[in-house]
Amino acid sequence: MSADLSRDYFGIEVPFMAFLGLVPETLENDFCRTRLPARADLTNSRGQLHGGTLMSVLDFTLSAAARGHSPLTVGVATIEMSTHFMDAAEGDVVIEARCLRRGRSIAFCEGTVLSAKTGTPLVVGRASMKLLQRHNKPAQKSAS
Repeated sequence: MSADLSRDYFGIEVPFMAFLGLVPETLENDFCRTRLPARADLTNSRGQLHGGTLMSVLDFTLSAAARGHSPLTVGVATIEMSTHFMDAAEGDVVIEARCLRRGRSIAFCEGTVLSAKTGTPLVVGRASMKLLQRHNKPAQKSAS
């Protein structure tokens, strides 16, 4: 199976997020919003979105919020993340994250995975992110 994993995730390529099908929607200074369309291959044995899938897309969205002030020059590495599952995720989900505080080297973020249909919170999480200067800025894609 060969998939195009070159989707732009707010200035960077993240092949794993492209593989999961995460759709980038909004990136602002301290806020990020993404969307995950549900697919059968992302589910658990009960047919609900797998917890590992939800943690992965929440982690990415939290990290994007952490670098929202400078998405092309700042990278991040997750230091720690806590995740609380409040309800099963059935169907498409929306992920929203905010950077609560950003210092010189660490950002503190929180986010929520919501049902795209009802807006019900399904998962909440908090993370500490190490801010990293990107030495290799993303190459500009040529218009073809």
